[in-house]
Amino acid sequence: MNNSADVVNSGVDWINNNQGLIIEYGLNIAAAIATLVIGMIIAGMISKTFHRILTKRELDPTIVEFVSHMVKYVIVAFVVIAALGRIGVQTTSFIAILGAAGLAVGLALQGSLSNFASGVLIVILRPFKSGEYIEAAGISGSVESVQIFATTLVTPDNKFVVVPNSAILGGNIINYSRKPTRRIDLVIGVSYQADLAKTKAVLESVVKANSLVLKDPGVTVAVAELADSSVNFVVRPWVNGGDYWPVRFELMEAIKNALDEAGIEIPFPQMDVHVDK
Repeated sequence: MNNSADVVNSGVDWINNNQGLIIEYGLNIAAAIATLVIGMIIAGMISKTFHRILTKRELDPTIVEFVSHMVKYVIVAFVVIAALGRIGVQTTSFIAILGAAGLAVGLALQGSLSNFASGVLIVILRPFKSGEYIEAAGISGSVESVQIFATTLVTPDNKFVVVPNSAILGGNIINYSRKPTRRIDLVIGVSYQADLAKTKAVLESVVKANSLVLKDPGVTVAVAELADSSVNFVVRPWVNGGDYWPVRFELMEAIKNALDEAGIEIPFPQMDVHVDK
Protein backbone atom coordinates (compact mmCIF):
# COMPACT_ATOMS: atom_id res chain seq x y z
CA MET A 1 0.00 0.00 0.00
CA ASN A 2 2.86 2.36 0.85
CA ASN A 3 4.41 1.79 -2.61
CA SER A 4 1.11 2.62 -4.34
CA ALA A 5 0.71 5.75 -2.26
CA ASP A 6 4.25 6.80 -3.11
CA VAL A 7 3.60 6.37 -6.85
CA VAL A 8 0.39 8.43 -6.62
CA ASN A 9 2.11 11.13 -4.59
CA SER A 10 5.00 11.23 -7.06
CA GLY A 11 2.55 11.58 -9.94
CA VAL A 12 0.69 14.39 -8.19
CA ASP A 13 3.96 16.17 -7.40
CA TRP A 14 5.10 15.87 -11.01
CA ILE A 15 1.80 17.33 -12.23
CA ASN A 16 2.02 20.19 -9.72
CA ASN A 17 5.60 20.94 -10.69
CA ASN A 18 4.92 20.81 -14.48
CA GLN A 19 1.55 22.44 -14.80
CA GLY A 20 2.87 25.04 -17.19
CA LEU A 21 4.42 22.38 -19.42
CA ILE A 22 1.24 20.31 -19.41
CA ILE A 23 -0.89 23.33 -20.29
CA GLU A 24 1.52 24.29 -23.07
CA TYR A 25 1.53 20.81 -24.60
CA GLY A 26 -2.23 20.53 -24.19
CA LEU A 27 -2.76 23.80 -26.02
CA ASN A 28 -0.33 22.72 -28.75
CA ILE A 29 -2.12 19.40 -29.21
CA ALA A 30 -5.49 21.15 -29.31
CA ALA A 31 -4.11 23.64 -31.84
CA ALA A 32 -2.69 20.79 -33.94
CA ILE A 33 -6.05 18.99 -33.95
CA ALA A 34 -7.82 22.24 -34.83
CA THR A 35 -5.30 22.89 -37.62
CA LEU A 36 -5.85 19.38 -38.96
CA VAL A 37 -9.65 19.58 -38.89
CA ILE A 38 -9.86 23.12 -40.29
CA GLY A 39 -7.22 22.32 -42.90
CA MET A 40 -9.16 19.26 -44.08
CA ILE A 41 -12.32 21.36 -44.39
CA ILE A 42 -10.47 24.08 -46.30
CA ALA A 43 -8.85 21.48 -48.58
CA GLY A 44 -12.27 20.11 -49.44
CA MET A 45 -13.67 23.59 -50.06
CA ILE A 46 -10.76 24.62 -52.30
CA SER A 47 -10.98 21.33 -54.19
CA LYS A 48 -14.69 21.90 -54.82
CA THR A 49 -13.99 25.49 -55.87
CA PHE A 50 -11.42 24.31 -58.43
CA HIS A 51 -13.91 21.71 -59.61
CA ARG A 52 -16.62 24.34 -60.06
CA ILE A 53 -14.33 26.86 -61.82
CA LEU A 54 -12.89 24.29 -64.22
CA THR A 55 -16.36 22.94 -64.96
CA LYS A 56 -17.59 26.45 -65.82
CA ARG A 57 -14.69 26.77 -68.25
CA GLU A 58 -16.12 23.67 -69.98
CA LEU A 59 -12.94 21.64 -69.61
CA ASP A 60 -12.98 17.90 -70.07
CA PRO A 61 -14.46 16.25 -66.94
CA THR A 62 -11.44 13.93 -66.72
CA ILE A 63 -9.12 16.94 -66.33
CA VAL A 64 -11.51 18.56 -63.83
CA GLU A 65 -11.60 15.45 -61.62
CA PHE A 66 -7.86 14.89 -61.78
CA VAL A 67 -6.85 18.48 -60.99
CA SER A 68 -9.38 18.88 -58.14
CA HIS A 69 -8.14 15.68 -56.50
CA MET A 70 -4.50 16.74 -56.89
CA VAL A 71 -5.18 20.14 -55.29
CA LYS A 72 -6.91 18.50 -52.34
CA TYR A 73 -4.09 16.04 -51.65
CA VAL A 74 -1.38 18.72 -51.89
CA ILE A 75 -3.21 20.95 -49.39
CA VAL A 76 -3.76 18.00 -47.03
CA ALA A 77 -0.01 17.26 -47.12
CA PHE A 78 0.80 20.86 -46.06
CA VAL A 79 -1.87 20.74 -43.35
CA VAL A 80 -0.39 17.58 -41.85
CA ILE A 81 3.10 19.14 -41.79
CA ALA A 82 1.69 22.29 -40.15
CA ALA A 83 -0.14 20.21 -37.52
CA LEU A 84 3.06 18.31 -36.70
CA GLY A 85 4.88 21.63 -36.35
CA ARG A 86 2.32 22.76 -33.75
CA ILE A 87 3.15 19.83 -31.45
CA GLY A 88 6.87 20.50 -31.62
CA VAL A 89 8.01 18.26 -34.43
CA GLN A 90 10.86 19.87 -36.34
CA THR A 91 9.33 20.09 -39.77
CA THR A 92 12.63 20.62 -41.57
CA SER A 93 14.01 17.41 -40.11
CA PHE A 94 10.64 15.79 -40.62
CA ILE A 95 10.62 16.76 -44.30
CA ALA A 96 14.10 15.30 -44.73
CA ILE A 97 13.03 12.11 -42.98
CA LEU A 98 9.84 12.10 -45.01
CA GLY A 99 11.85 12.45 -48.20
CA ALA A 100 14.05 9.49 -47.28
CA ALA A 101 11.00 7.49 -46.25
CA GLY A 102 9.26 8.56 -49.43
CA LEU A 103 12.16 7.21 -51.47
CA ALA A 104 11.97 3.87 -49.66
CA VAL A 105 8.20 3.74 -49.99
CA GLY A 106 8.49 4.79 -53.62
CA LEU A 107 10.77 1.86 -54.37
CA ALA A 108 8.31 -0.44 -52.64
CA LEU A 109 5.32 1.10 -54.40
CA GLN A 110 6.67 1.44 -57.91
CA GLY A 111 3.36 0.22 -59.30
CA SER A 112 1.41 2.98 -57.55
CA LEU A 113 3.87 5.64 -58.69
CA SER A 114 3.64 4.26 -62.20
CA ASN A 115 -0.15 4.55 -62.01
CA PHE A 116 0.19 8.15 -60.82
CA ALA A 117 2.61 9.07 -63.63
CA SER A 118 0.36 7.33 -66.15
CA GLY A 119 -2.61 9.30 -64.84
CA VAL A 120 -0.75 12.55 -65.41
CA LEU A 121 0.14 11.50 -68.96
CA ILE A 122 -3.46 10.48 -69.68
CA VAL A 123 -4.65 13.92 -68.60
CA ILE A 124 -1.96 15.64 -70.70
CA LEU A 125 -2.20 13.48 -73.83
CA ARG A 126 -5.99 13.01 -73.58
CA PRO A 127 -6.35 9.77 -75.56
CA PHE A 128 -9.92 9.67 -74.26
CA LYS A 129 -12.41 11.87 -72.43
CA SER A 130 -15.16 11.27 -69.94
CA GLY A 131 -18.16 9.66 -71.62
CA GLU A 132 -16.24 8.19 -74.56
CA TYR A 133 -16.40 4.47 -75.27
CA ILE A 134 -12.95 2.87 -75.30
CA GLU A 135 -11.19 -0.47 -75.19
CA ALA A 136 -8.07 -0.59 -73.03
CA ALA A 137 -6.28 -3.19 -70.89
CA GLY A 138 -8.71 -5.83 -72.17
CA ILE A 139 -11.77 -3.89 -70.93
CA SER A 140 -14.38 -2.13 -73.05
CA GLY A 141 -16.63 0.53 -71.57
CA SER A 142 -17.57 4.18 -71.27
CA VAL A 143 -15.08 6.37 -69.37
CA GLU A 144 -16.57 7.66 -66.13
CA SER A 145 -13.54 9.40 -64.61
CA VAL A 146 -9.73 9.47 -64.60
CA GLN A 147 -8.45 9.48 -61.03
CA ILE A 148 -4.92 9.72 -59.64
CA PHE A 149 -4.18 6.00 -59.70
CA ALA A 150 -6.94 4.46 -61.79
CA THR A 151 -9.54 5.07 -64.49
CA THR A 152 -13.13 4.00 -63.95
CA LEU A 153 -15.16 2.49 -66.79
CA VAL A 154 -18.78 1.40 -67.07
CA THR A 155 -19.30 -1.61 -69.36
CA PRO A 156 -22.31 -1.95 -71.71
CA ASP A 157 -23.91 -4.37 -69.21
CA ASN A 158 -23.51 -1.72 -66.47
CA LYS A 159 -20.51 -3.15 -64.64
CA PHE A 160 -18.29 -0.66 -62.80
CA VAL A 161 -14.64 -1.43 -63.58
CA VAL A 162 -11.56 0.21 -62.04
CA VAL A 163 -8.51 -0.10 -64.32
CA PRO A 164 -4.99 0.92 -63.18
CA ASN A 165 -3.70 3.85 -65.22
CA SER A 166 -0.40 2.10 -65.99
CA ALA A 167 -2.28 -0.86 -67.48
CA ILE A 168 -4.19 1.50 -69.77
CA LEU A 169 -1.18 3.52 -70.90
CA GLY A 170 1.00 0.41 -71.24
CA GLY A 171 -1.14 -1.09 -74.00
CA ASN A 172 -3.21 -0.19 -77.01
CA ILE A 173 -6.10 2.24 -76.49
CA ILE A 174 -9.00 1.98 -78.92
CA ASN A 175 -11.29 4.99 -78.78
CA TYR A 176 -14.58 4.22 -80.53
CA SER A 177 -16.14 7.61 -79.83
CA ARG A 178 -13.47 10.09 -80.92
CA LYS A 179 -14.50 10.09 -84.60
CA PRO A 180 -18.09 10.98 -85.50
CA THR A 181 -18.57 8.11 -87.97
CA ARG A 182 -17.72 4.40 -88.02
CA ARG A 183 -17.61 1.72 -90.69
CA ILE A 184 -19.50 -1.53 -90.23
CA ASP A 185 -17.57 -4.54 -91.55
CA LEU A 186 -19.76 -7.51 -92.45
CA VAL A 187 -18.64 -10.73 -94.13
CA ILE A 188 -21.47 -12.57 -95.89
CA GLY A 189 -20.83 -16.02 -97.34
CA VAL A 190 -22.94 -17.46 -100.17
CA SER A 191 -22.90 -20.72 -102.09
CA TYR A 192 -20.58 -21.28 -105.06
CA GLN A 193 -23.73 -21.93 -107.11
CA ALA A 194 -25.06 -18.42 -106.37
CA ASP A 195 -25.21 -15.75 -109.06
CA LEU A 196 -22.60 -13.26 -107.88
CA ALA A 197 -24.04 -10.27 -109.72
CA LYS A 198 -27.51 -10.99 -108.30
CA THR A 199 -26.06 -11.48 -104.80
CA LYS A 200 -24.22 -8.19 -104.99
CA ALA A 201 -27.37 -6.38 -106.13
CA VAL A 202 -29.38 -7.87 -103.24
CA LEU A 203 -26.77 -6.84 -100.68
CA GLU A 204 -26.56 -3.31 -102.07
CA SER A 205 -30.33 -2.90 -102.05
CA VAL A 206 -30.57 -4.03 -98.40
CA VAL A 207 -27.89 -1.55 -97.30
CA LYS A 208 -29.35 1.36 -99.28
CA ALA A 209 -32.80 0.67 -97.83
CA ASN A 210 -31.53 1.42 -94.31
CA SER A 211 -32.12 5.11 -93.58
CA LEU A 212 -29.34 5.27 -90.97
CA VAL A 213 -26.61 4.30 -93.44
CA LEU A 214 -24.67 7.39 -94.59
CA LYS A 215 -24.67 8.29 -98.26
CA ASP A 216 -21.15 9.70 -98.07
CA PRO A 217 -18.79 7.88 -98.03
CA GLY A 218 -20.35 5.23 -100.20
CA VAL A 219 -21.00 1.59 -99.38
CA THR A 220 -18.51 -1.09 -100.43
CA VAL A 221 -19.96 -4.45 -101.52
CA ALA A 222 -17.43 -6.78 -103.14
CA VAL A 223 -16.20 -10.36 -103.33
CA ALA A 224 -13.39 -10.64 -100.77
CA GLU A 225 -12.53 -14.33 -100.65
CA LEU A 226 -13.12 -17.67 -102.32
CA ALA A 227 -13.28 -19.70 -99.15
CA ASP A 228 -13.41 -23.48 -98.69
CA SER A 229 -17.21 -23.74 -98.81
CA SER A 230 -18.43 -20.24 -99.67
CA VAL A 231 -17.85 -17.11 -101.67
CA ASN A 232 -17.41 -14.35 -99.11
CA PHE A 233 -18.69 -10.85 -99.77
CA VAL A 234 -17.64 -7.85 -97.69
CA VAL A 235 -20.37 -5.31 -96.92
CA ARG A 236 -18.97 -2.03 -95.54
CA PRO A 237 -21.44 0.80 -94.92
CA TRP A 238 -20.67 3.94 -92.89
CA VAL A 239 -22.87 5.15 -90.03
CA ASN A 240 -22.80 7.69 -87.21
CA GLY A 241 -20.98 6.39 -84.18
CA GLY A 242 -24.11 6.15 -82.05
CA ASP A 243 -25.93 4.12 -84.72
CA TYR A 244 -23.25 1.43 -85.10
CA TRP A 245 -24.83 -1.44 -83.18
CA PRO A 246 -28.49 -0.82 -84.12
CA VAL A 247 -27.60 -0.66 -87.84
CA ARG A 248 -25.35 -3.71 -87.62
CA PHE A 249 -28.09 -5.81 -86.04
CA GLU A 250 -30.71 -4.54 -88.52
CA LEU A 251 -28.51 -5.29 -91.54
CA MET A 252 -27.68 -8.82 -90.44
CA GLU A 253 -31.36 -9.68 -90.13
CA ALA A 254 -32.38 -7.88 -93.33
CA ILE A 255 -29.57 -9.53 -95.36
CA LYS A 256 -30.59 -13.00 -94.21
CA ASN A 257 -34.24 -12.40 -95.14
CA ALA A 258 -33.35 -10.82 -98.50
CA LEU A 259 -31.05 -13.69 -99.50
CA ASP A 260 -33.71 -16.22 -98.56
CA GLU A 261 -36.32 -14.39 -100.67
CA ALA A 262 -33.90 -14.27 -103.62
CA GLY A 263 -33.22 -18.01 -103.34
CA ILE A 264 -29.53 -17.45 -102.61
CA GLU A 265 -28.12 -20.10 -100.33
CA ILE A 266 -26.00 -19.24 -97.31
CA PRO A 267 -23.76 -22.30 -96.80
CA PHE A 268 -23.08 -23.77 -93.38
CA PRO A 269 -20.77 -26.57 -92.20
CA GLN A 270 -22.16 -30.04 -92.96
CA MET A 271 -20.98 -33.53 -92.16
CA ASP A 272 -21.81 -36.70 -94.11
CA VAL A 273 -21.85 -39.87 -91.99
CA HIS A 274 -21.55 -43.21 -93.77
CA VAL A 275 -22.65 -46.29 -91.82
CA ASP A 276 -21.29 -49.66 -92.98
CA LYS A 277 -23.73 -52.50 -92.52
